Amino acid sequence: MGDWRTDPTFAMCKALVDGAQLSSFAGGPYDVRAVVAGIRPEAKDRFLLDEVPWEHFPHGDRVREAVHLRHTGGSSVQTGMGVVGGMCADDMRAAAVPAVPFLIRIAADPRHPHRVDALAEVSTPARARYFGVASRDELLLHRGDIQDDDLYDDYGVEVTGYPAGWSVAAARAAITADTALLQPLLDDPAPSIRIHAAYALATATDPDRTVRAAFRTRLTAEPDPIIRAALILATAEATRTHPHPPTTTWMREQWEDRTQKPEVRLAAAIGWLCLTDEPAPGDLRAAVDNLATDERARAMDDLPWMAAAGGSGETGLRRCVRKMLHPEQPDPADCDDPWCPHH
Repeated sequence: MGDWRTDPTFAMCKALVDGAQLSSFAGGPYDVRAVVAGIRPEAKDRFLLDEVPWEHFPHGDRVREAVHLRHTGGSSVQTGMGVVGGMCADDMRAAAVPAVPFLIRIAADPRHPHRVDALAEVSTPARARYFGVASRDELLLHRGDIQDDDLYDDYGVEVTGYPAGWSVAAARAAITADTALLQPLLDDPAPSIRIHAAYALATATDPDRTVRAAFRTRLTAEPDPIIRAALILATAEATRTHPHPPTTTWMREQWEDRTQKPEVRLAAAIGWLCLTDEPAPGDLRAAVDNLATDERARAMDDLPWMAAAGGSGETGLRRCVRKMLHPEQPDPADCDDPWCPHH
């Protein structure tokens, strides 16, 4: 594996550091938004990986090989597991983004043995700066529109110097383009598929609200309280991107409804807090403090939103409750070790 600094994009990143205008590279061969938008539908469906210029982005060849191994499902498929998620965790999303359309198609294949793992990685390039985030201001938040004249926007740059906002925008656009493949997965027999489908779809740009409507439709039929909580959080995330006051009102009705399962009420309380600047009512505080047991907090870490919010020995639910309702409480004394046991 060559040094990433020898990849073609490094010259662009160096030029940006030296003062070049980001807009001068927009739409070009190293703009991952343009690259992903240019992948032909037939190339996606037939896994014509050689049509994608993976080499334009740091470690792109590694991602291409991982997608190939995941698609073929051969004996060495394990070497393709976690590559996309790992690169995003290392803050190198640009090369991971072109994998998104192919991962979606693996996930949509009911016969593929690794569809759950593929779907779990679909939205990792579409989120940035969200690990450990549990405040009302930032949880479920997708940052503002990316401006081609601002290298240091709300997303900043990746470790390679590549504009992170471009990667996030390209991944969200790729997911949006394939919502027709992802939405049926909300009805999949596998609970983990339903959860991760909601998590991925929540990152779609959805100005006509079709995705949010799909969450609400599935919610009427979903029997599993954890997955119902996932649909609530997905609805809140989509609504935070495209505000819709009736949905915010509906979210409040969900946490106020004592006939709802505790997991649903907790997810709705968190979602409502993220969608409004209103002070937390006393009955919300009482409901959350009563329902957020240690056992339930551990169970809700099956939701990727909560798993990402946790840290320093806290479950995601506990951290959300503390940050949103008890900000005066100090952070846990535990070291910020991802392997610390959650309390």
